[in-house]
Amino acid sequence: MSETGEDDLSARPTQRSQAKADRRAALLDAAAALFAERGFNGVSIEDLGSAAGVSGPAVYRHFSSKQAVLAALLVGISRHLLTGGTEVATSAADPASALEALIAFHVDFALTEPDTIRVQDRDLDALTTEERREVRRLQRRYIDLWMRVLGKLQPSLAEGELRMRVQATFGLINSTPHSARVGGSSVDAAAVRPVLERMALAGLTAH
Repeated sequence: MSETGEDDLSARPTQRSQAKADRRAALLDAAAALFAERGFNGVSIEDLGSAAGVSGPAVYRHFSSKQAVLAALLVGISRHLLTGGTEVATSAADPASALEALIAFHVDFALTEPDTIRVQDRDLDALTTEERREVRRLQRRYIDLWMRVLGKLQPSLAEGELRMRVQATFGLINSTPHSARVGGSSVDAAAVRPVLERMALAGLTAH
């Protein structure tokens, strides 16, 4: 609301800009699914466009290349984890609540973004050197966030062990896209979530 009492229309997305943002998001969703299934090198621009309901050339209205799609996907999810993790940790009442909130946040990520995890596991090296550095930089900051929270609960632990516990926890949770399947069908996320959260908390806080 402006000082005159009127809505600031300039702050609202136009119908056209919203449609463009929605199309870009649809392309990233399609890319995650296709890259996870076939690998980065097994997917063409035409495949991406078709999966998102546009022509191949129309993809270039949103991304300069297939490489740019992969970078947006992997750098974007790393930023999301850092931003979201920071928000849930800083809004918690105490370190114990912050750790539980971080675990719940990361479990939710693993259960809702399994394709992105598969893509990062397999195709991270397809990024440019600079893009990989950006992903790694964001990941280090995310790990550091967890270490700070865990360190408040376990002040006797050395930095190396804090880092090891956090990274081992990520390994546990991020294995979900590979392990939470029985006979080719996904296990019910509602059943998986509490098990992962209990295991993660036990591993992080073990004495």
